[in-house]
Amino acid sequence: MRSNQRLAELWLDALATELGASAGTIATYTDDLNCYLVWLDENSLGLDEVGLEHIRDYVAALDRRDYAGSTIARRITVARGLHKFLIAEELGSRDPTSNLTAMRRSRKLPFVLSIAETEALLETAHRIVADPSVGLYRRAGYARTAALFETLYASGMRISQALSLPSDAAPPGTRMLLVRGKGDKQRLVPLHERAIAAIAQWQRLAGAYSGGKPSQWLFHSVRNGSKALTRQAALLKIKEAAVAAGLANPDRVSPHVLRHAFATHMHSGGTDLRVLQELLGHAGIETTQIYTHLNASRLHHMVRDLHPLNAQESSDR
Repeated sequence: MRSNQRLAELWLDALATELGASAGTIATYTDDLNCYLVWLDENSLGLDEVGLEHIRDYVAALDRRDYAGSTIARRITVARGLHKFLIAEELGSRDPTSNLTAMRRSRKLPFVLSIAETEALLETAHRIVADPSVGLYRRAGYARTAALFETLYASGMRISQALSLPSDAAPPGTRMLLVRGKGDKQRLVPLHERAIAAIAQWQRLAGAYSGGKPSQWLFHSVRNGSKALTRQAALLKIKEAAVAAGLANPDRVSPHVLRHAFATHMHSGGTDLRVLQELLGHAGIETTQIYTHLNASRLHHMVRDLHPLNAQESSDR
């Protein structure tokens, strides 16, 4: 209905002029609003005619379209914001969303590599470094990749934290890294021997290539020690290694997947959830608890795929 469109445009104008919403936010809200307006038009409803039962019908319609939970939640938020604006501006007489209970969003479990897949990824990175036919520049680059992968998997740190480590973060003989996390909080994370050795090899080859010039960052450009490795370059390197390792879903492999692998494998090995929270730098335990769900999901699939009775039932069909 034309009046619905006019009222929606008033809200968008208010968001842009009075609240200073960005162009990106306005564009997203416009898409979500249009979805709501089309549904209202299909059901011959004006904004002031909408009741709680209509909002519930709208949510059900979104759910039937198989939208992601986050998309549905955002579109409900936009509809609620529009109705609250109309009440505040005395352009509407009721808010149909006031008694709408919060939608429980299903938690999407992150993609995680198995221990064997993670090992294959790491070994692929190390194997390329050991190729004697490769020149010093390329060997140094490959060594940096191997050291970065080992560091991420050994510590569980975020890629942004790894790439912001200074050059002196891992001096000879170090067993711990000081990591700066969200909210500028610092924490110590341990490193195992293989990660320490990988970092030392990268530093040795980088120094040999540069002629011993000092560097600013632990993971830096091979040619320029004052230029940190970028997130885009790190993502490209890990996807290349995932393809070379023959992993099943190389397009889903990213540096953050190594953080998930660290947490999942540590928890599977018996690490206490509170200890894991500290290692990951999570502010609250509820964020860390996703790894209990991951392990439960893996156990379910193992029982489904490997239990002998399941195998017998499949053969009997």
